[in-house]
Amino acid sequence: MAVAFTHQGLRALGVPQESLDSFPPAFRQGMAARAQQIGDVGESDPAHWEPPFGTPGVHLAVSALAPDEARLEKALDRARAALQQTPGVEVIWRQEVHQLPTGRTTFGFRDGISHPSIEGLGISGSNPDEVPLKAGEFILGYPDETGNLPPMPQPEVLGRNGTYLAVRKIHTKVAAWRQFLRANSATAEEEGLLAAKMVGRWPSGAPLTVSPERDDEALGADPHRNNDFRYRADDDRGLKCPAGAHIRRVNPRDADIIGTTRLHRIIRRGTTYGPPLPDGALEDDGADRGLVGVFIGAHLERQFEFIKSEWVENGNFIGYSGEKDPVAGHHDGTGNLTIPEKPIRRRIQDMPSFVVTRGGEYCFLPGLRAVRWLAGLDD
Repeated sequence: MAVAFTHQGLRALGVPQESLDSFPPAFRQGMAARAQQIGDVGESDPAHWEPPFGTPGVHLAVSALAPDEARLEKALDRARAALQQTPGVEVIWRQEVHQLPTGRTTFGFRDGISHPSIEGLGISGSNPDEVPLKAGEFILGYPDETGNLPPMPQPEVLGRNGTYLAVRKIHTKVAAWRQFLRANSATAEEEGLLAAKMVGRWPSGAPLTVSPERDDEALGADPHRNNDFRYRADDDRGLKCPAGAHIRRVNPRDADIIGTTRLHRIIRRGTTYGPPLPDGALEDDGADRGLVGVFIGAHLERQFEFIKSEWVENGNFIGYSGEKDPVAGHHDGTGNLTIPEKPIRRRIQDMPSFVVTRGGEYCFLPGLRAVRWLAGLDD
């Protein structure tokens, strides 16, 4: 279990104003106020968000994750007991999430494969070629990749060992995804390849950079191989995995891009909600399905917000002006995707949006000493 607080939540707990003012601007303003900057427009505009997201009444987020129902209920029982003993706190939103029986996303792809390596953690990252990142990229109070200490909320007991979370509920338009693939492919095999080119992996998780022609279930299931690849060294021209593919955009690795990849790495955790759309169905059944994701880092603006605004919603950093992430970008029927091929590249046009933001919040995840400090406040 974990608990994190919004800026309004810290205020409600009685955190002194000077401490509240020491948090970075993005956190103080909240995700809804930053919607234009991170691409939450159109259907994803906060005006359409699911209540209570984006309102001052959201104060804290509690997550409970477990490998089975019995242990999940045990964790939830602890939370319910604590809630009953805490006057003035009420549950205003709840979302059940679960791994689908396939172990894949609602789009049919295996997820959660790539994780950064963090210096001093003692746990290997998923990419053996990645030099461990400084702990300060993810935890406050330690040097980051610039060699400096990230700005930290004050007092020190509050900020040290804390971090920031961008919590997001994302609805997936699975029927629209399937219809688009069908409309832009002549055969089922072409549909599968186009989907893989948009994602950057096959449904099994096998990376295109390693297996460009077909899916490889054994490769996708092998944690020692399914993330062991580079772009500049293994696929510089994008003939295997397009530069605009989703996973190549959000983690360009060693590719030649405008900017420094290591300053924009995040820890990402997510799982699905809602029922899967039946196999082969091309019409939307009206069910709400998608992903609840948490994006973790010590720098909200140059990690989560940079990735969303510059890498997901903008193609300039890879030389594709006007192109957005084919999976996570906001397209509104006008999206394009360049797929390098020989003898001539292919351009996919008139792409709709396949995801819609249903809500989100910026939260501060405190360390244990900070939790004790918060518990001791007069209010």
